[in-house]
Amino acid sequence: MTAAQFYRPPLGVLAASGLATLLWGSAYPFIKWSYYELQIGRNDTFEQLLFAGYRFTLAGLLILLFMLVRRESLGYQRGSMRTLMPIAVLQTVLQYTFFYAGMAMSQGIVGAVIAGTISFFQIVLAHIVYPDDKLNGTKTTGLLIGFTGLLVLGLSNSASGGFIFSLGEILLILSAFCSAAANLLSRKGAGLYSVSYINGYQMLIGGVVLLLISAWQTGIAPFHFHVASAFMLLHLAIVSAAGFMLWNNVMKYNRVGSVSMYLFLIPVFGVIQSAILLSEKLHAVVLVALLLVSLGIVVVNRRKRTKQAVQPTALNVSE
Repeated sequence: MTAAQFYRPPLGVLAASGLATLLWGSAYPFIKWSYYELQIGRNDTFEQLLFAGYRFTLAGLLILLFMLVRRESLGYQRGSMRTLMPIAVLQTVLQYTFFYAGMAMSQGIVGAVIAGTISFFQIVLAHIVYPDDKLNGTKTTGLLIGFTGLLVLGLSNSASGGFIFSLGEILLILSAFCSAAANLLSRKGAGLYSVSYINGYQMLIGGVVLLLISAWQTGIAPFHFHVASAFMLLHLAIVSAAGFMLWNNVMKYNRVGSVSMYLFLIPVFGVIQSAILLSEKLHAVVLVALLLVSLGIVVVNRRKRTKQAVQPTALNVSE
């Protein structure tokens, strides 16, 4: 069976998209769980960045190993650093600096809901950057629904006497914005280099930068890993490596608009897994916000079938 024969049929699309979003959704409880196992506190910023550095260095190496198995060239392609470095800084360094710090201050279910806003930020940025990808009535309606879900979370804090968004939630929103901006850079880079090359090397570069930023404060190996914590690190690396492989193949062999709606499964899976693995309570406010964000994602990704074009893309969602 060829890749096209697997990824084009509806069952293959459902299986690959479902597994990718399930993996991405699991990142939220696994990061919180890893913090507990390795005794990383909410204020241990450099320890959080070091752990992120471990994860993305390992994820980048896993993708390069995959390229090696497929006999793809691992050699540096002249001029590609101009593409790789901005993506590495935005997608891995900045996004996950905000993300890991934000997750240390927030519940896993809240982080999963906020992750759904990546699609909304991406649509707004595409409206600004691409003349042929402007907002229309359907997209605007979806954006309003989705951001209303985000506002519901904020107003719940305000009603309890806090700010409209906590510091942790603000950091997670900044992380979602960085991810959306990096997606546009990755989409542009995919026209010049393979998605494996771009993502493998940008994760490796970003992971090493995170290691260098944090190691001068923490040392390179301050953690005491055991079987459970080592498994969590490996799982998170696989989430980044395998999730991108599955999703980009789905996007390559199918119409973009016909599969983008599967992104609503990320916050759904994230909330469910956080509730199960972390025993976090599903408050009514979180469920309402989740419903609105998921509905917004479905609405903004509605397209007229006659306007769809099969095209490869390098969408990164992450967790």
